[in-house]
Amino acid sequence: MIRHRKGDGERSSLFTRRALLLGGAQAVLMSALVGRLYQLQVLETGRFSTMAEENRINLRLLPPSRGLIFDRTGQPLAINRNNFRAMATSDRGRGAELLVERLDQILNLGETERARLLRELRRSRNAQPVVVRENLGWEEVARVEFNAPDLPGVFIDLGQTRDYPEGELMSHIIGYTGRVSDEDLAGRDDPVLGLATMRFGKKGVERSLEDDLRGRAGAVQVEVNAVGRVVRELDRSEGQPGSNALLTIDLDLQRFAAEKLAEHQSGSVVVMDVVTGDIIAMVSTPGFDPNTFARGITQSEWRELLDSPERPLNNKSIAGVYPPGSTYKMVTALAALESRAIEPWTVLPCNGFIELGDIKFHCWLRGGHGGLNVQGAIAASCDCFFYEAARRAGVDRIGEVAAKLGFGKLSELGLPGESPGNQPSRAWKQEKYGKPWQQGDSFNLGIGQGYMTATPMQLAVMTARLANGGYDVQPNLLLAKASLREELAPPPPRNKPNAPSLRFNPQFLALVRQGMSDVVNTGAGTANALRNDSKGKLLEPGLRFAGKTGTAQVKRITERERELGITQASLPWHLRHHALFVCFGPLDSPRYACAVIVEHGQAGGATAGPIGRDVLVETMKRDPSRRVDRFKKMASR
Repeated sequence: MIRHRKGDGERSSLFTRRALLLGGAQAVLMSALVGRLYQLQVLETGRFSTMAEENRINLRLLPPSRGLIFDRTGQPLAINRNNFRAMATSDRGRGAELLVERLDQILNLGETERARLLRELRRSRNAQPVVVRENLGWEEVARVEFNAPDLPGVFIDLGQTRDYPEGELMSHIIGYTGRVSDEDLAGRDDPVLGLATMRFGKKGVERSLEDDLRGRAGAVQVEVNAVGRVVRELDRSEGQPGSNALLTIDLDLQRFAAEKLAEHQSGSVVVMDVVTGDIIAMVSTPGFDPNTFARGITQSEWRELLDSPERPLNNKSIAGVYPPGSTYKMVTALAALESRAIEPWTVLPCNGFIELGDIKFHCWLRGGHGGLNVQGAIAASCDCFFYEAARRAGVDRIGEVAAKLGFGKLSELGLPGESPGNQPSRAWKQEKYGKPWQQGDSFNLGIGQGYMTATPMQLAVMTARLANGGYDVQPNLLLAKASLREELAPPPPRNKPNAPSLRFNPQFLALVRQGMSDVVNTGAGTANALRNDSKGKLLEPGLRFAGKTGTAQVKRITERERELGITQASLPWHLRHHALFVCFGPLDSPRYACAVIVEHGQAGGATAGPIGRDVLVETMKRDPSRRVDRFKKMASR
C-alpha cells in the first residue's frame, strides 16, 4: 500500500511539472501574440493605416488631349474626335481567359486581338483597364451593354481617337499615331506612355513633334473595393493638352500639286520659299490613308501597302533617292567656275560623245551641240560640256560645292526617315568598293549620274540657294506652335534670307541663273515650251520663271540599244528614265523654288516640266505681296 501511494505521488509531481511547462509556453506565446498585436495596432498603426488607405484609394493617370495640327491658313490637318471603346479589367489576370472568350463571342475579336487582350489583362496592375476595341459602332456598344451581367469588369468608355481630314493628301507630312512600343519608350520617362489608351506619333509631324503634341497627363483618385473594382470617384485633376502646331504647308496648293501629279504612278513635288525656307507644298504619291492606322490597320491592309511597287509608305520627297541627272549640272558649272577650271567665256566642243579608252560617253543630242560656253551648255543641257567641265574641276571641288548646296547630308527639316542621298567622293568609293576614283566616275558625276543620288527635297534646297543669291537657307515645316489657351500666330514676313552666305562668286551665280532662265525663256532651251501656260498663252512678266530639266537613267543604255533606237515607251515601267525638273520664280525677284520628280516619267521637259511650271505659277499667284499689289492697282483705277 505504501509503495502504491509513493508511485501516485511521483505521477502527480510529473503531471504538475508538465502542466507548469505547458502553461509557461502558453504564457510566452500569448505574450508574444499580445506584443505583436500591440506593435501592429498601436506602435505601427500609422503605417498600416496608410497602406490600407492606399489599397482603398487608387490614383490613375488620365491621358491628355493631343494637340491639333493646322496648315498655314488654319485649315485642320490632324484633329481629335470622340469614339466609344470597350474597356476591361481583370483581377490580376484571374478569370481573364473566360472573359476574353465571352468578348470574342460578342465582338468577334479574332486570334490576334484575343492574344493581345489576354496578354495585357495578365500584365495589368492595380486593376488598370485595358482596351478591348476602339471605335465601336452603336450596334457593338448595344451588344456589350446588353451582355454586361456576363462581362464582369467590362465597360464602355468615351475616349478620343486621331482623325486626319485630308487622308492620303497629307499622309507623308502628318504621319499617324499608334500604340506605344518599347522602342518609343527609349529615352522617355513619362508614366502616361504606359496607359493602354495612349497613342504615340509613328511618322511625319506626329513623330517629330511628339513631345509637344502629347501634353501632360491628368489624374483621377478613385475608391476601389477589395478586388480592385472602382466604387466611386473621389477627385479629378485634368491634365494639360498638347500644343497645337501651325505648319508652313498651304493645303490648297498641296491639293493643286497632288492633282497635277495624279496622272502619274509615282512621284514627288516640293515647293520652298527661298527666303524663309518654308515648305509650302510637299507631295509624295501615292500616299496612304492614315485613318486606317488610327482605327487599327488589318493584316491584309498592311500587307497590301508593303507589297505595292509604288511604295506608298515611303515619303519620296525626303526618303526617295534618285540620280539627279541634268538638274545637277548647275553644281558642276559652279564648281568649274569657282575653281577657275573654266571661265564664263570658255567654249567646250560637243561632237555627240567623248571617248575614254574604249568607252563612249554620249551626249543626249545625236551629232552634238557644237561649241558652247557654260550659259549655253546649261540652256541646251549639253552632256559633253559637263563631262569635260567635271574632268577639269575634279571630284573634290565638285563635292565641296555640292555640300554647300545641300547634297550628301540631312536637312534641318526634322521629319523622321529622311535620307542624306549619296554625294560620292574618292574616299567613299575606296571604302565602298575598294577601288580608286576613275575619270569615267567624274564624267558620270558631272551630269548627275553614276553613284550620285539625291532626294527631291535636296533638289529644292539647291534651287532655293541658287535663286536667293547663295544663302544657306534651311527647309522648315513648322510655322508656329502654341497651347490651346494661346493663339496660333505665324511669324512676321521676311524679305531677305536670315542665313549665312555660302560665299559663291555673285558673277558666277548670276551666270548659272541666266542659264536656267534660258532653259525656259529662249528657243535654245530644253524647256522653251514652258514659257507658255497650260493653255499655250505666254506667261505674263510677273509669272515668268527659270528652270532646269533632267532625265535620269535607271539602267545603262547599251550601244546595241542605241543602234536599234529602242524607245523609252517600249520598255517596262520600272526600266524607264526618271523625269526631273527644278525651277524658281518670279524671274526678276526669286521667291519660290520647286522640284519635281516623276518616277519612270521618261523625259524631264515633257513630263516633269509642265507639272513644275503649273505648280510654281500657282504658287506665285498665291503670293501675299502679289495679292496686295493687285488690290492697290484695282483701288487706283
